[in-house]
Parts: sequence; structure tokens; C-alpha cells
Amino acid sequence: MDSSNVVFALVVTLFAGLSTGIGSLMALTSKKFSPKFLSAALGLSAGVMIYVSMIEIFPKARESLSVIWGVKNGYWFTVLAFFLGMGIIALIDNMVPSYENPHELKNVDCSQRKSFAMDDKKLLRMGVFSALAIAIHNFPEGLATFMAALKDPTLGVSIAVAIAIHNIPEGIAVSVPIYYATKSRRKAFVYSFLSGFSEPVGAVLGFFLLRSIISESAFGFIFALVSGIMVYISLDELLPTAEEYGEHHVAITGLIAGMVIMALSLVLFS
Repeated sequence: MDSSNVVFALVVTLFAGLSTGIGSLMALTSKKFSPKFLSAALGLSAGVMIYVSMIEIFPKARESLSVIWGVKNGYWFTVLAFFLGMGIIALIDNMVPSYENPHELKNVDCSQRKSFAMDDKKLLRMGVFSALAIAIHNFPEGLATFMAALKDPTLGVSIAVAIAIHNIPEGIAVSVPIYYATKSRRKAFVYSFLSGFSEPVGAVLGFFLLRSIISESAFGFIFALVSGIMVYISLDELLPTAEEYGEHHVAITGLIAGMVIMALSLVLFS
């Protein structure tokens, strides 16, 4: 396997994971950010992820598995791996109590201390658990981004951008409670930044564990898992969060725009 492809895939995954730091900077440097802009961005990310999962990744997985297992069995294995991917990410989400789950944090506004009617210890606990939850949650996302970039660089970049956008509010969710608990912007940023570092860690560990069995069939299974993971993330996290931050039609407009952008990029650069 070409080492330059591995390095490229790792860089792309690093970009996606560490974008939690962008969310942290938005929260810590701005008194108020635009909820509508964030809503549209999250909708766009969901549109990219849903479109690329169903139109590009799922068919690639089916094609790879059909070559090895035959058309009928290959289709069955693709479908099973797709829903297994959904099950894995759902299990990870359900392992995190809703109180500490960063996806449950509503409309964060750094200018309003009253939004957090709790003492500093609880705030710090909330921020730390959010960081841990995101770290666990981002582990499979890192492997998904890495493997996609390894197989198809253009596809990998598209997935990385979508995941990077989706990581921004997670960075906000970590940094804001930690900042109010510790009064330290540096600590808030570091926790937020490191929470996204599990994506490249997941990519590296996954690669070393799987590189001995990487084949057309393995790529097929992994791509099917990735498509299931991305659709679940879009439906369970991105769209609900987009609607919480903005209006329904803003989120849907972003969703459609994301699909259009992804469709055009696939047509123009394929």
C-alpha cells in the first residue's frame, strides 16, 4: 500500500477530528454566534453525508462484496453491514447518559451565564464528560474517514469536510461549560481540541489492526459500515441539532444544498 495514500488519509482525518477546536474558538472568542448560520451548516453537513452514503458509498460496498460473494449474497452482506454500522453508533450514543451527552446541549450562548443554572463542579463535570463522550463517539468516525480517504481520496475529503462541520457544535458543547467552571479559556480550548483527537487515533489504531486483512472484501464491509454510521449521525444528531439552533426551513435548505454540492462534486470530479 502506497505510504503517501496513508499519510494523505491521516491528514484528512486529523483535519476532521480537530475541527472541534474551531467550535471552541467560536464559543470563546465571540459573544454571540449566528444560530441560523450554524443551523444551515449542520443541515449542509447532513445533506453531504446522507447523499454520499446512499449514492456513492453503499453502491461501492455492494459492488466490492458482490465481486467476492456473488450478486445476491453481496447485496445481503452490504445491507447487514449497513445496519450493523447504525447499531454500533447507536450503542455508543446510548452508553452516554443524556445529561452528559453533548448532543443534548441546547442553544449554547457564551454571553449568557444564566444558561447554566448549576454550580462550577457540575459544570466542569458536564464539560469533561462531554469531552469523553465525544472522544468515544469520534473513534469510529475517524476510522470511517480514514478508510474512505485511503480507498478514494475525493470521497475521503468530502466525508472529512462533512464530519468537520458536524464536529463544530461538539467543540462548543465541551468548551463552554469548562470555561464557565474554570474561568480558563486555555483549559476550555485544550479539552475541546483533545476531544476531537480520538478521530486520528481511531484511524491509526484501526489501520494497524486491519491492515493485514485489508482486501476488496474488507473494504466492502467497512464502506457498508461507514454508510450506516453516517446516515445515523445525520438523522440522529445533525438534523435535530440544526433545527434546535435555527428554523426548520433553514435546516432543510442546508440539507438540500449539501446534497446538490455533493452531487455536483461527484459528477464533475468522477
